[in-house]
Amino acid sequence: MTTPMMYSNQSELPTLPITSIEDTLKRFLPTAMPLAESKDEIKALQSAIDKFPSQASMLQKRLLERVDQSKNSSWLQHWWNTLGYLQVRDSVVINVSYYFNFQDDKTLRTGDGTHNNNPVQIQRAASILYACGQYRNLVTSERLQPDTIGRNKTPLCMTAYKYMFHACRIPRSEQDSYRIYDPHVYKHAVVACRGRFFKIPLIDNITGEVISVSTLESHLNLIMEFADSAESAAAITELGYLTGDNRDVWANARTALLDCTGMSEAMEWMESGCVMLNLDSKNPVSKAECGRQYLYGNGYNRWFDKSVQLVVCPNGKAGLVGEHSMMDGMPMIGLANHIVNTSYEQARNESSSSSSLSPSGGQQFEESSISDIFGDITLSPQVLDMIETSKQSYYEWTGKHGIDVQSFQGYGSNFMKKSGFSPDAYVQMAMQVATSRLFQKQVGTYEATQTRVFLHGRTETTRTVSPASAEFVQGMNDNTLSPDEKINLLSKACASHAQYIGNASKGLGVDRHFLGLSMLVQDGERMPDLYSDPVFIRSKRWRVSTSNLTNPTINTWGYGEVVPDGVGLSYAVHKDHLMFGITALKEHGWTERLSQYLEDTLCEMRVLVESNNNNNGMLPRSKL
Repeated sequence: MTTPMMYSNQSELPTLPITSIEDTLKRFLPTAMPLAESKDEIKALQSAIDKFPSQASMLQKRLLERVDQSKNSSWLQHWWNTLGYLQVRDSVVINVSYYFNFQDDKTLRTGDGTHNNNPVQIQRAASILYACGQYRNLVTSERLQPDTIGRNKTPLCMTAYKYMFHACRIPRSEQDSYRIYDPHVYKHAVVACRGRFFKIPLIDNITGEVISVSTLESHLNLIMEFADSAESAAAITELGYLTGDNRDVWANARTALLDCTGMSEAMEWMESGCVMLNLDSKNPVSKAECGRQYLYGNGYNRWFDKSVQLVVCPNGKAGLVGEHSMMDGMPMIGLANHIVNTSYEQARNESSSSSSLSPSGGQQFEESSISDIFGDITLSPQVLDMIETSKQSYYEWTGKHGIDVQSFQGYGSNFMKKSGFSPDAYVQMAMQVATSRLFQKQVGTYEATQTRVFLHGRTETTRTVSPASAEFVQGMNDNTLSPDEKINLLSKACASHAQYIGNASKGLGVDRHFLGLSMLVQDGERMPDLYSDPVFIRSKRWRVSTSNLTNPTINTWGYGEVVPDGVGLSYAVHKDHLMFGITALKEHGWTERLSQYLEDTLCEMRVLVESNNNNNGMLPRSKL
């Protein structure tokens, strides 16, 4: 038997540090100064900073005491999970969830009479479920290889993985909870089809192995036939809409649901499923269409509280929807890798139906095989009214959004590295120029930086705005500067960004520290002046929310904007191309324009870099 290893590095992980107030202020000031709009604002900001050490000294003392009391965890973890996610009352749709668009599976078989004639949707869905079952077994048995980062293979915290399978967010009034079910008891997955939800066996109760692909295909075919049948069509449930509503609205609706006979057991089966597989009806083709389909789809064929939803379309396109509250995107990359790298052909060849369950006979949905989770439940008039209200809210919210994808094929990280730049920093500077052209000024910009090198670490903010990035943005729009001068500004901006992100990954950012201090102001005490300073507020109002997830198994990915007058800007830096996912409210008309600004800026920057290279300009080699 293989020795469990997934958590083998946990005891070695350091705890998240706290820097001195002086160090935090020294890092903060350069990120805010470029956003000041007058000399008076600069003067007021400097005054607030000068007062901060004395005004926050007691808060710092309390925070250090909290650190001492959190030796087996992180001083930040509870605050971040609750304040940043579980207490937020907005819908999780677009606001919290994110999507991955998987690469296509080239081994799917079209019906040629010589092999099985299952639709490609069934083939892709079965192979994805099979791969999920394999990965689930690795995680639940703790045999998954622990994550590391860098050439030195620095260990990363693995705590987030416990929220990947058999997990579900639970709506509560004021603050949600998260429920994890015992994988030794629950071995099924949930399949959504035409708005109905089915329990399907995934792990064999006797052997503990994943159900074979051929058996999964048979079960999925039965589900589709049942969902498509005339008697089923008249009773399509739209319960999924409830999960996409305001969290308090959904919490009230869940209470009403549980008053319906049989609902408590049904909800347990729904929430305890390993993952949810969504068999959708639309055939998205473009990357933007795929983004819209995966991020929110039709609303009722989803259960947005599930930690992992896997969407498969009739044309074989597939993706993932992640519920972000307890798990960030990086751990999900491992699951995506395993899914995409386990092709249909490989999964079918690996699995054997002889050791798995056989499909139930005829069209009967027996407890031992497949069951319609809510099929025998009568919904009350109150619940039906709630569903209708949530349906209207859902379409109003999703209808307000635009999603665009910039698939830039001009060049990628190879060119950037060869030219001496950190690819991430280079792309961040391109995004600064593009968004500055969109907004006519630089705005608060967030880049998510993982801090999983610490016990229970999640992320820190890398602030892209800096004096160096401001000078580069201005320089790119200044026709009086020579190419050499602009290249020099780019080099300085990239070096500054690389330094900040390096510090942030070590827990030496500023935003989590400022949050921690603010949380310890007690009743009757005055908040330090800095927290109400307009430039401080502007510097942390993330009108541009960026995150880099680069992996060959993911075609595109994305999420929503953080503030109503902002953009969500996901990106991936591949060797020979770049991908950007752009989300914003339609009323602004920003997504298409930002896509064009990104393309134009990247082309301009290449011309600059090539002119420098042709002139034998010497730039430092990238170490990233």
